[in-house]
Amino acid sequence: MNIEQLEKAAEIIRKSRYTVAFTGAGISVESGIPPFRGENGLWNRVDPVYLEIDFFYTKPYQSWKVIKEIFYDKLGDAVPNLAHLTLAKMEERSYLESVITQNIDHLHQKAGNKRVCELHGTYKQLVCTQCHSEYDLSFANLNFLPPTCYICKGILKPDIVFFHEPIPKLVEKRSFEEAAKADVMIIIGTNAEVLPAARIPEIAKEHGAKIIEINIQPTHFTNSLTDIFLEMKATEALGKIGELLYL
Repeated sequence: MNIEQLEKAAEIIRKSRYTVAFTGAGISVESGIPPFRGENGLWNRVDPVYLEIDFFYTKPYQSWKVIKEIFYDKLGDAVPNLAHLTLAKMEERSYLESVITQNIDHLHQKAGNKRVCELHGTYKQLVCTQCHSEYDLSFANLNFLPPTCYICKGILKPDIVFFHEPIPKLVEKRSFEEAAKADVMIIIGTNAEVLPAARIPEIAKEHGAKIIEINIQPTHFTNSLTDIFLEMKATEALGKIGELLYL
């Protein structure tokens, strides 16, 4: 543990005017949620074609069967870890303005964060593919697949961004605006190699933000954008930063 780097990071956050966290799968791994890519990633055992938008519209039952298994049978039991809880406490104590996340697991909100921009949507909401009515997950019966709309009987789709489906413009705009306002950005557990997510740290840096990166291994940000690199698990790094901020 590099205590000097941790102390520097905490001091930068303490003096910050507008800190934004940018999170990916790495922050939720310690809550038991596997990442999509990498050695233990979901795509090593599940064909990603099931999450392609054209496949979903063509074969919704097959798509929903896999989606239920990899998301809905597991995510409901997942609980926020120390990294999520520290970010929530940072927001509560005005050390953090917002979270931009690529995760669909809703753990930032479970932890207590109020200002969360979900780039790739959330598993907690479903939307009708016909009339576009929106439903909280609690209204759907996933014992019968695919679930259908109460109003028009259209097929319900998880309100997540599928492959080959664009990120909603309003969400993209808000995340870019938050990145531009930041004078500190904390990147946690993400390589963010896919656009438009990859642009978010770049926008922050272009507007003069200090970049603190937390990851278990270097990323393409580390040598090009990052000011302080903490090569640690998210819970270890944020737990220590929380202590240094007296949260």
